Amino acid sequence: MPEDQYTPTDPTTQHTREDFGEQTIPHPGRTEEMDVRPDHGEETYRGAGRLQGRRALITGGDSGIGRAVAIAFAREGADVAIAYLAEEQEDADETVRLVREAGRTALALPGDIQEEQHCEHLIAATVEGLGGLDILVNNAAYQMSLSGFETLTTEQLERTYRTNVFAMFWLCRYALAHLRPGSSIINTSSIQAYQPSPHLVDYASTKAAIVNVTKNLAQELADRGIRVNSVAPGPIWTPLIPATMEGEQVNEFGQQTPIGRAGQPAELAPVFVFLASQESSYITGEVIGVTGGKPIS
Repeated sequence: MPEDQYTPTDPTTQHTREDFGEQTIPHPGRTEEMDVRPDHGEETYRGAGRLQGRRALITGGDSGIGRAVAIAFAREGADVAIAYLAEEQEDADETVRLVREAGRTALALPGDIQEEQHCEHLIAATVEGLGGLDILVNNAAYQMSLSGFETLTTEQLERTYRTNVFAMFWLCRYALAHLRPGSSIINTSSIQAYQPSPHLVDYASTKAAIVNVTKNLAQELADRGIRVNSVAPGPIWTPLIPATMEGEQVNEFGQQTPIGRAGQPAELAPVFVFLASQESSYITGEVIGVTGGKPIS
């Protein structure tokens, strides 16, 4: 076989199919606490200048999907601000290091997006620190597994909606004063919007709301040259999983997909890059599933 001939990789064995173990970690979960670490593309993602000179804000950018997106954006030429909870500082520091290692500016913006004032601050701080804003990624989310519907407290319901839905509204609203034609908003929804799990009823309903807002806002902003799309992950191996699920659920996480394994954050990052770049200039109001073969319809 010629040395330069492409050899395809079997997606069913590209990443681990083994059990993750019944490990649980304290919420919100840190990467260093995980027995099996996620792949964020640290060793594999190669940029091609698709986002050269862009300025991006990624909520939940400290770990998991957010870290993978931050790495990819930076290696594609974007400067990156990440928003995260203060208790996730250690993970945030690593993401910042990886962005700077790619030769781009990185801003670390701790705080709680449940508060509208903080969301306003995130936009202002990003614009000041990076000189503008071209890409907004609403990725941060709160979830906590329930043992039954009756166990859903008002406190958890409000926290889930404030983090997953209210913050998205606030960030989009404050960002619009700075987004120019060609800018992109990308919201992380979930397969849970289409195939909800009873033990995640509050979380799943917020993801359905995100899909609706994505399609709604895309129509309003289209004539302003601002595109709004969503990525809907399936079971992706991040600190959120062992921090919010029971041990048995963690152990078998992702094995029910047609591909037979959980996805890795690195497998989502190229989709975010595509939706942020001019390569997707005629795509708005869409939801792209990254689910290991599980349908999102």
